[in-house]
Amino acid sequence: MKELNNEEIQALGEELVKVFKSIYDPEIPVDIYELGLIYDAHVSTEGEVKILMTLTTPNCPVAESLPLEVEEKAGEVEGITKASVQLTFDPPWSQDLMSEEAKFELGLL
Repeated sequence: MKELNNEEIQALGEELVKVFKSIYDPEIPVDIYELGLIYDAHVSTEGEVKILMTLTTPNCPVAESLPLEVEEKAGEVEGITKASVQLTFDPPWSQDLMSEEAKFELGLL
């Protein structure tokens, strides 16, 4: 199995951002990337991606399904051999993590 070079890893990272921007929090009409729910996504030279993400609250109604959806869609990106999601609430999510675009869309600016 061929190891990925930095350019290929960068390209996969860009594809992953597109995937994150296609997944929406069902309660807020903004994608999970712009909401700031993705803390980190690390692609290894073997094509494995480890995603560190949070939810808007620990009691989020999609706490079970949203991480699975992220894992599933990330795993469908060509070149990704394995995707795993780790949930964290440290640091806890806050509106400060949202992009300017998300804040504008929600009328917070």
